Amino acid sequence: MSRYIGEIIETALSRRELMALTLFGSLAKASPKREETFKGIKPNSEDKITLPEGFTHRVLISWGDALDKGPKLNHNSIRKNGPTMQDIERQASCFGYNCDYVGFLSFGGRSILFVNHEYCNPELMFPEFSNRRPTREETLFMMQAHGASVVEIKPSQGSWQVLEGSELNRRITVTTPCIIEGPAKGHRFMKTSYDQGGVRVLGTVNNCAGGKTPWGTVLTCEENFHFYFSGREERIKDQLIARLHDRYGVPSPLSLQTGFGLYEDRFNVEKEPNEAFRFGWVVEIDPFDPSFTPIKRTALGRFKHEAAFSVVAKDGRVVVYMGDDERFEYVYKFVSKNAFKEGDKSHNLGLLDEGSLYVAKFNDDLSGEWVLIASCERTSQGYKISPNEALPEMFKKEPELCFIATRLAADALNATQMDRPEDVEYNPHTKSVWIALTFNERRTKSLSNAANPRPFNTMGHIIELKEEGSNPTSTRFSWHIPLFCGEVGSKNPSRRLLIYGKEPKSYTPPISAPDNFAIDSKGRVWIATDGNPSTSRLSLNDGVYVLDPFSRELKMFLSGVPGCEICGPEFSSDFKTFFCAIQHPGESGSIVPLSLWPREAGIEVPRPSVIAVWHKSGLKIG
Repeated sequence: MSRYIGEIIETALSRRELMALTLFGSLAKASPKREETFKGIKPNSEDKITLPEGFTHRVLISWGDALDKGPKLNHNSIRKNGPTMQDIERQASCFGYNCDYVGFLSFGGRSILFVNHEYCNPELMFPEFSNRRPTREETLFMMQAHGASVVEIKPSQGSWQVLEGSELNRRITVTTPCIIEGPAKGHRFMKTSYDQGGVRVLGTVNNCAGGKTPWGTVLTCEENFHFYFSGREERIKDQLIARLHDRYGVPSPLSLQTGFGLYEDRFNVEKEPNEAFRFGWVVEIDPFDPSFTPIKRTALGRFKHEAAFSVVAKDGRVVVYMGDDERFEYVYKFVSKNAFKEGDKSHNLGLLDEGSLYVAKFNDDLSGEWVLIASCERTSQGYKISPNEALPEMFKKEPELCFIATRLAADALNATQMDRPEDVEYNPHTKSVWIALTFNERRTKSLSNAANPRPFNTMGHIIELKEEGSNPTSTRFSWHIPLFCGEVGSKNPSRRLLIYGKEPKSYTPPISAPDNFAIDSKGRVWIATDGNPSTSRLSLNDGVYVLDPFSRELKMFLSGVPGCEICGPEFSSDFKTFFCAIQHPGESGSIVPLSLWPREAGIEVPRPSVIAVWHKSGLKIG
């Protein structure tokens, strides 16, 4: 059996300390009599947050709110006139744009929200931004709006509020210095004109979902980093570099909307062909230590990371589950070489640099295997890397490529191509791994497989994976599909809602595009969606749904606002508060927003925000 992170912390601390140092929600063990059940809501298209009866919410923090004691951004002026250099400077100290992952952590009686900022909507931020390139000031502003925010919060009137000016509050942006660590450190492809050692890089970008470690740090994940690199591939002199970039979509025509490569040479592949190799990693950050330099952990592989969920196995080794969020990409896991040591943070901070990286292969008979890509361990000379013997000669000649060009290694090992694997989380109550497969409308019947059986899969589905012997370090597993998303009674088999293989007989809300998970104290799976509004899916607001793997009931808990997706579902340690991010509210693909939520007086633009939800009676909801 594995040891869930919450159990580790619980055994390591006294009862009094436990109340102050709860890192993960599974620690709360309130009486079932004090737990709130709810009547599910119905999906809708209303321009407001909809919750079940008895629940309420508060907007905790929105794009442009100050983290220090200075003023918030002048949103109306930026929208009308574009950002000034003063606005750029302020954005570096204010909450970023398009919040995604939300992580709740507590230590020493203080609580923090760690929030990712995935990308920007320039058409909703700047004046008349339609089919034009951004100005230099707009690009510099967007660079400071990306990354992540560390926000201290405190209890307030049954919920929480932001502690403005806390010394823990800070921003991590595209210009924040980061360290490169692990087996790719110092490789020739990691070296640039401004970092000839291949050991340091400026910034992190397109931070999507994430995870937390047993030692209290956060893992923030770089997803669609290719969006930011421009230039012409045919001008790259090294053909191997060009080939590797092509597999990751570098350079991207979408880079013209961000403008990074127009104004900074490092984002132009013609001028800095190696810079793109320095993105696409899992980045470790200590939210309670403002002096901590973010570390890119290259042993976890390079791809379009959606999430990184940690669990500690019975033998103490740490396992990190990860998804590569693109159509026909893969599910991965990393198993550390060394064991977690309670209370030894110095030791634990090195655990993600040595170990084995695997990719998943799902068999038609509902079995599966984790196929080794490569193992690495630290030596006095650097890192010793042992690639899978079945890999092509390129990976044996330069084994660092197993981690830098992870996708190509997975291709060569015939891993199973999935329907956009996003969140991958371990459920300690079912002792299984839950995988969100958002959708893949490009999958044809001839490309279908047992784990991704729907052609033109616009609805998405969820896989539950059980490791052999309930051991996360195992290389074998079984799997099944507990949820095919869709609508009850749909005549189209690819749109029919099925729960554990059966169509519900009573009302069950339609659901599509499962994206991120949170696991509550009863093992129920809270599912945030990204894609409901699409006309090829449901044409309804995205929301949060709850799937009970024991009763096999699916209910809807929250509906968002037009144009938004719901990200970062998370619970407070006592399960009395549910947090989530309302990302890109009003997004319409044009300069005219579908919503101006959260509609703060005097502000005439929509603002991505994090909200807190709680029951008016103060009961535990998760």
